[in-house]
Amino acid sequence: MTGRRSSSRPARRRLPRSWRGRRVFAGSVLAAFGGVSAVVQFAGQLFPDVVSRPGLVLAGSVALCLAWGLARARPQAAVRQEFGRPGMTVVVEEGDLFEQPGHLVVGFTDTFDTLVDDGVVINDGSVQGQLLARRYAGDVGRLDAELAAALAGVAPVAWESPRDKPRGKRARYPIGTVAVLGTRPDLVFGVAYSRMGNDCVASSGVQDLWLGLSRLWDAVRRHGQLERVTMPLTGAGLARLHDLDEDSLLRLILLSFVVHSWERQVCRELRVVVRPGELGRIDLPETGAFLSGLAAGARRHI
Repeated sequence: MTGRRSSSRPARRRLPRSWRGRRVFAGSVLAAFGGVSAVVQFAGQLFPDVVSRPGLVLAGSVALCLAWGLARARPQAAVRQEFGRPGMTVVVEEGDLFEQPGHLVVGFTDTFDTLVDDGVVINDGSVQGQLLARRYAGDVGRLDAELAAALAGVAPVAWESPRDKPRGKRARYPIGTVAVLGTRPDLVFGVAYSRMGNDCVASSGVQDLWLGLSRLWDAVRRHGQLERVTMPLTGAGLARLHDLDEDSLLRLILLSFVVHSWERQVCRELRVVVRPGELGRIDLPETGAFLSGLAAGARRHI
């Protein structure tokens, strides 16, 4: 969510675009057509005048069937899954990340840069830029002071020279470092899952993200006291994480959370909040089926 970003792909939400959505649409239309046909035949026997204009009846029937199919296959706005082992809830929904109560997850780079003034180091429209604006009222000094305190016990793995990295911070911390900011019940878990290049372009990979998520859940378990945690689609804003599309990225996050929760409970509720532009590129019915399968798997292993 930091550094320069490429332009996003256009969202498509009006018609069912996934295989599952098309299947639901087709099945619903056929089922509705069968039901409407039976009703028309029955009504025709009792009220012959009703079917005296077959063209009109057919057009009305087709319109009703298509409307029913679209209604059944319309894109979802949210997915919610309850888990019995451990007792927790996972929600994926569209919304404003910073309007949610509870703890917040924000992605950082390994340098924990915070400079947004020139728009080169940190994009002010990124989640990290919004963190500074909305949680810290633009006070970068306060954010930097909290980061310094949170990272005081972590040894940097490298230092960049002013010549190599003229903008931003120069201490590099290990991928997976988590800086816990603020106070309960509104902690911010800043997780370093990407590397900030000396050209101020952030990059990451699947292994880096998986490691960052693993360390994140450990930190949430230690500091969050099982309270609700909200996070964005972490990794979606990195222009150079080409390995995963939004669907795969979301499933990676959910799988990581559920697997770690099976070992030891992380929190009672995880809420992944996606931006409107991201939701159009996510197959929520498939996400719901994925979560349902994980929940069923947990029940089989109780």
